[in-house]
Amino acid sequence: VQLQASGGGLVQAGGSLRLSCAASGSTPSGYSMGWYRQAPGKEREFVAASSWSADIYYANSVKGRFTISRDNTKTTVYLQMNSLKPEDTGVYYCAADVRATGWEQGMEFWGKGTLVTVSS
Repeated sequence: VQLQASGGGLVQAGGSLRLSCAASGSTPSGYSMGWYRQAPGKEREFVAASSWSADIYYANSVKGRFTISRDNTKTTVYLQMNSLKPEDTGVYYCAADVRATGWEQGMEFWGKGTLVTVSS
């Protein structure tokens, strides 16, 4: 599975951004897809995911502010980020995995990251 993320950029605190990730290759619609992020000097962390069984998961730090969704073909995943905070700054990575759960530490396939910078 190949993943191509887009949509990062610079935004002021309180603003919004929408990330997109298009999957291609071997039946991407059968994969769980999600987003992780890595802030400067910190380890990569889980942000949100949509399993192939349609379950949705969020990190506590983004609940109520971020929304993950997939298109009807389930080959594109979006991350709508509202009420952004400076601590949301980081490189956001799209990922995919055949498993329905168990990928809090990471998924099998990764796309190149897209930088999100939230200024205060």
